[in-house]
Amino acid sequence: MSYSMLYQSPVGNLEIITDGEVVTQLEYLYQYTHLRFPTNHELYIFKKVKRWLDDYFLGNNPEIDFPLQPHGTPFQQEVWAYLNTIPYGELTTYGTIAKHIGQLLNKPKMSAQAVGGAVGKNPISIIIPCHRVVGKDGSLTGYGGTIDNKIKLLEIENVNMSQLYRPLYTTKP
Repeated sequence: MSYSMLYQSPVGNLEIITDGEVVTQLEYLYQYTHLRFPTNHELYIFKKVKRWLDDYFLGNNPEIDFPLQPHGTPFQQEVWAYLNTIPYGELTTYGTIAKHIGQLLNKPKMSAQAVGGAVGKNPISIIIPCHRVVGKDGSLTGYGGTIDNKIKLLEIENVNMSQLYRPLYTTKP
């Protein structure tokens, strides 16, 4: 059975989802209109995640001392595992991840766009730090939690943002 908990953060309301033992999702609540599962605030995993988030939003680099179990394809799992290696306060690019995953899977022409798709499907936002991935030209692109929230998270981590920029999106008539 799955359980949800609301966490009010500086980047908006977050929904923490667990099976009672492991975190399976952490998503911005505006992606949904309400918590999707019953709440049980007594679950130990919720207390651990809340403590981690509190510490993170204070500008600290807390250790993840609770289990994560995001559900996805084997390719997505590889990308998410790589995201967990990006140090606090540092950035990488989609291309860098593509090169690494390509070597791992013996696919030298791994697409940065394919990696971007997997990064965008990350179900445990913030804890699995997809916000630390930028375009090779410094574009702050590709964050499902909004570019404004990506910027806030990077500011919390004291990332030097002088070489980064907000992408300009255009729409075709």
